[in-house]
Amino acid sequence: MIIGSHVHFNNEQLLGSTKEAISYGANAFMIYTGAPQNTIRSEISKKWTSDAIELMKQNNIELNNVICHAPYIINLANKEKIDAWNFSISFLKKEISRCEEMGIKYIVLHPGSSVKLTTEEGINNIIEALNFVIDDNDKCMVILETMAGKGSECGKTLEEIKTILDGVKSNNIGICLDTCHLNDSGVDMNHFDDYLDNFDKIIGVNKIKCVHVNDSKNPLASHKDRHENIGLGHIGFETLLKIVNNTRLKNVPKILETPYVSKSDNDKELSYPPYKFEIDMLKKGKFNNNLIADIRDYYK
Repeated sequence: MIIGSHVHFNNEQLLGSTKEAISYGANAFMIYTGAPQNTIRSEISKKWTSDAIELMKQNNIELNNVICHAPYIINLANKEKIDAWNFSISFLKKEISRCEEMGIKYIVLHPGSSVKLTTEEGINNIIEALNFVIDDNDKCMVILETMAGKGSECGKTLEEIKTILDGVKSNNIGICLDTCHLNDSGVDMNHFDDYLDNFDKIIGVNKIKCVHVNDSKNPLASHKDRHENIGLGHIGFETLLKIVNNTRLKNVPKILETPYVSKSDNDKELSYPPYKFEIDMLKKGKFNNNLIADIRDYYK
């Protein structure tokens, strides 16, 4: 099983990320190269990158299974403010360059929100922007994430994703599935194989380069996008277990983005990473009924 989680990038950059992933028992992981809400970025350290790659080799982590996530501030779908749209294009190019400095092969991108524009206009703007950004010679591939359909999000259906892919001139583009987003967009994850069959007919399963594995706090077709810890949401442990073990996605990295566990039931502050325990559950194929308590006890 190729499985990991989102990890931090602030201490020792990729080296610190690798150490954190190893502590969770992961053989894959995902990073942001800086805070996802802003443009502050530090120069990529060649030494930390080199040391990280060596540490990955020693711990059976392939660089191909390291994923980057583009910051949330990038919105290619809305062109009402042309300067902001051009900034999104420019910043995405810079993020791709940073990935290439580290040898990272994939960067996940939220397609964007059309805001006051129509979905069709938003999709056309995404296509235009991606044609500026993506080149066949790029070593890092942009992979579009399936969205929940919250607000004016584009990319909430296979048809919308297919329209974007058809409009992008380069073939150097892929897809990242998100289980919470799929559930919230209206896909019944109990019939995931049927979804993959349909995906294969419309797009091609070979385009799937990453899967975000998250339970959902909300029921089917809620269009909310609120992640839940594995087995504690509306998708459920057994369904997510079947997804991470699906043979058609055997070689695709599965990345957890589940919420941190709070200090107490009344404390909303996110404190403890659940990934060590959730990865262990999925590897063993057995749900831990004491998941939250065990996480709190471990990080006391």
